[in-house]
Amino acid sequence: MDGNAGQVRLAQIERVTSETSIAVEFALDGTGALECSTGIGFFDHMLAAFARHGLFDLRLSAKGDLEVDGHHTVEDCGIVLGRAFSQAIGDKRGIVRFGDMTVPMDEALIAATCDISGRGALYWDVDMPLILLGAFDSSLVKEFFTAFAANAGITLHIRRIAGENAHHIAEASFKAVARALRQAVAFDPRECGALPSTKGML
Repeated sequence: MDGNAGQVRLAQIERVTSETSIAVEFALDGTGALECSTGIGFFDHMLAAFARHGLFDLRLSAKGDLEVDGHHTVEDCGIVLGRAFSQAIGDKRGIVRFGDMTVPMDEALIAATCDISGRGALYWDVDMPLILLGAFDSSLVKEFFTAFAANAGITLHIRRIAGENAHHIAEASFKAVARALRQAVAFDPRECGALPSTKGML
């Protein structure tokens, strides 16, 4: 019997700096519902894919110095969303812990593997064309996941197996990460609420 059944896993976090103001409400065990406004259309599109494929409920409002560029807004959203993920996951008892997913999008094929380890780090092996996707610099995909992994306390590997189109590579990356996280945060009934580690902590 799953000792964590019925546990509500959610977080609310706000972060204000001289560059950005971000508020996040995040629920791990949702339906993929999204309310999102970052001022960067393509980034909103990626967060919609992240929420839908992770089955996370996400409400995110961000105001940033877009007159400079999108870097601070995207990176700081990664920081806040990562912190919300870490807070929502709680003590990690009973979870699967590991997740792995390979997602195609037309010619693009992206693999994402995660470990909710408490050791936040991104390992990025994605060759992506450096172009603007609307007002979104494609290099910011890596910046977002770097910030997210560090603040969520997860080890995250993202690898491009195939792909030429930057939009497809970016979107497959968000979907693959979301699906891998969805696996990892699920409760394993055989764990019976135990911590999935031999060290006694994560």
